[in-house]
Amino acid sequence: MGPAFLEVVAGTAQLPDATALDGELVVWDAAGRLAFERLQNRLARRGAGAARAAEEWPAHFVAFDLLRLSATDTTGWPYRRRRAALESVFTACCLSAPWAL
Repeated sequence: MGPAFLEVVAGTAQLPDATALDGELVVWDAAGRLAFERLQNRLARRGAGAARAAEEWPAHFVAFDLLRLSATDTTGWPYRRRRAALESVFTACCLSAPWAL
């Protein structure tokens, strides 16, 4: 899916190395509603078409959970601890688009 969502792939540079998030790719319309049909349309695009679509309908990754942090498996942690760590990553790394909590 990387070639279709270049902005999300590029956004991984903002994350600590060896970090894994659980979440969902979304595209919002101008009114702030989810636009599933635009997300589906983006899946089929590659190359220049993907770059144009990213400008017109940027995708975001809405993070729900932190599965791995700097190579540490966090799945055994209680959810509250993982959520607090996820929020700390967002704060410490100053995560911005394409990332969202």
